[in-house]
Amino acid sequence: MTAAAPAIRVAGVGKTYRTWSSPTARLSVPLMLRGAGALGGVAPGLAARLRAGAERRARSHRALEGIDFTLARGEALGIVGLNGSGKSTLLQIIAGVLAPSTGRVEVSGRIAALLELGSGFNPELTGRENVVINAAILGLDRARIDASIDRIIAFADIGAYIDEPVKTYSSGMALRLAFAVQVHVEPDILIVDEALAVGDAAFQAKAMARIDEILAGGTTLLFVGHDLNAVKAFCSRAMLLERGRIVMQGLPDEVIAEYLLRTHRKALEDAGRAREARALRALGDGYGSHVAQVTECSLNGALHATVGYGGRIDVHMQVRVDDSVAHPVLIFDVLDGRGLQLTGRRIELPRRPGGGACQVSISFDACFQQGVYRIRTRVVDAPGLDSTTVLARQEGTLSFEVIDDSRALFTGLFPVPMDVRAR
Repeated sequence: MTAAAPAIRVAGVGKTYRTWSSPTARLSVPLMLRGAGALGGVAPGLAARLRAGAERRARSHRALEGIDFTLARGEALGIVGLNGSGKSTLLQIIAGVLAPSTGRVEVSGRIAALLELGSGFNPELTGRENVVINAAILGLDRARIDASIDRIIAFADIGAYIDEPVKTYSSGMALRLAFAVQVHVEPDILIVDEALAVGDAAFQAKAMARIDEILAGGTTLLFVGHDLNAVKAFCSRAMLLERGRIVMQGLPDEVIAEYLLRTHRKALEDAGRAREARALRALGDGYGSHVAQVTECSLNGALHATVGYGGRIDVHMQVRVDDSVAHPVLIFDVLDGRGLQLTGRRIELPRRPGGGACQVSISFDACFQQGVYRIRTRVVDAPGLDSTTVLARQEGTLSFEVIDDSRALFTGLFPVPMDVRAR
């Protein structure tokens, strides 16, 4: 593997699945097609009827078509798209689990694929035995397995069950052990498909920290997930798949904004709100329309402010809402650097005859730990807390940075009032 060689090269990859009208069609269709081929020059009419009969008994589903991209060593690419867009199929082809119908894939280096975690475990063997076997399958020799096994077992944290048969494990325990194996084999390429949802919240945090550690070592990452914050946190590039085709590539923020626009346009159409769906359009910081949108905003008189711990933040916004929106609400959120929502408010907006803009002012003290924080706004039609339709979503235009290191005052991102006594 040369230093200049890309980690992954995908060229013209397509995947077509054939579905059958009945079990017997699996046998009859290939025979009919062979017969049509043999009779083509002798009895073209009969050959045409055989082909037509075969087409009626078999249908094709094209999961992927014309996929082209290159991923350099050390790069991190996030793939987003609706269910059924072909994301998992693409990962399985790159990992070598599936063969493409067309095109080719070139991979340089050892792959660790977090796809269907635990599917390769032998239920009759113990967890420890499965660790050894899976690590060997992934290319580790016995010396490296012996050097890594204690770290793998400690990371999985399933206690004495490590020496019990895997068939006695809960599904969560098996997933944790499988994840631990994959992220400790020092892969050149890490492929992740929705695998960060394993275990409880503490294990998920540990899993994300481990992936951060792997990436810092120069591993190439191919990541698929509905957790868009994880895509932003881990990936330097992103790709949007729709119906098996690449419709956009670029920076994660740009691709995610387009994905959210398309997702919410479809949600509005499904909810019978075709007018709002047609009006929806991309903005520089999200999406909105003449029906609902934050049209002007500032934070301490600018778009970005730097403050000390506890410094005052004054946000001013102009929000346009059409009078066709029966229950207009502005949802105001403060996000950390990875997009995790820290706090926020639901603000009912006044309805104005004929529509128009209303002014919204929000002030708070920046009692957060040192770091950069972003503001996200969503204009929604919300007749109730459990029935909310998003009409506009904008994020990232407003931000602030807290420059003071306040770890001596509290741990975490922000303080919570506590009564502390030590005797």
